[in-house]
Amino acid sequence: MKALVKEKAGVGLKLKDVEVPKIGDNDVLIKVKSTAICGTDMHIWNWDSWASKTIKTPLTLGHEFMGAIQECGRNVKNFKAGDRVSVESHIVGRRSRNSRAGKLHLDPDTISLGVDRNGAFAEFVCVPELNVVPLPDQISDSIGSILDPFGNAVHAALSFDLVGEDVLITGAGPIGIMSAAIASHVGARKVLLTDINSDRLKLAKKVCNVEVLNPMEMTIKEKMISMGLQEGFDVGLEMSGSEVAIKDMIKNMMMGGKVALLGLPSKSIDLDLSEIIFKALNIKAIYGREIFETWYKGIALLQSGLDIRNIITHEFNYEDFEKAFKLLNSGKAGKVILNWS
Repeated sequence: MKALVKEKAGVGLKLKDVEVPKIGDNDVLIKVKSTAICGTDMHIWNWDSWASKTIKTPLTLGHEFMGAIQECGRNVKNFKAGDRVSVESHIVGRRSRNSRAGKLHLDPDTISLGVDRNGAFAEFVCVPELNVVPLPDQISDSIGSILDPFGNAVHAALSFDLVGEDVLITGAGPIGIMSAAIASHVGARKVLLTDINSDRLKLAKKVCNVEVLNPMEMTIKEKMISMGLQEGFDVGLEMSGSEVAIKDMIKNMMMGGKVALLGLPSKSIDLDLSEIIFKALNIKAIYGREIFETWYKGIALLQSGLDIRNIITHEFNYEDFEKAFKLLNSGKAGKVILNWS
């Protein structure tokens, strides 16, 4: 089969012929139809410091995808060949206290598809039955392939009650934009999304009806006042990993506000904890999805009318993967899809 492989240290990937993976008794083999390129894939493509420390080559990349089940292991009971599915990319252990208590997303033995084991940028991929999520007919192949990052947005946004609340989101990448769409959809009063990339803010306006701001042109405080807010934002969703954005968010939260942190700083940041303490802020770190409650909530949101189709800006055949990665490196795209059918 064809697969996109990080063959050795250095920039790029190689399209190679590799063996179709063999499945175990509790696994399924999925014929991949649609994959999305993640920020993690970009780190590995560019072979940055994180990738060089983390990735063991050769490795087939890819963890955001959907497809149809090709074959089931002998112990698989809940799926059959032909089922349309997506997949939770975090493959958890079953020994830890958290895992045994049902908190699968907090299992310390978790490994990731396309990072720790061969992933889905391929014609076929093998995953445990536990990780498979059935797709309703009304969810398209393209949307089905971005449910993993959409799930990150769902996890972050639904960490707090948003009904009637004023929400600040820093970082208008795809997850930030989808978080803004979710907040608006579930009943937030006012939503402000910030970024210094004007192309991302333009994309955000195509996805959802929220306020946007480039903080290089106006401060969050000034924008907040123009929106009719006096005390600050009730809820903050930090998606950028920027030290400046994190400090801006803390400064503009109301007393006792709630903040979810998902963006990863590229290096250590200088943060005055006394500002968090004296504002009595509630902080929650977001990693991945709550398995599998986030999947249930996310699919329910889509079925209830949440429309995120415009977050997908480009689709390519997998053979044109170099064009896709180059486009993402330019910063002028939202979610980019590689089709394998």
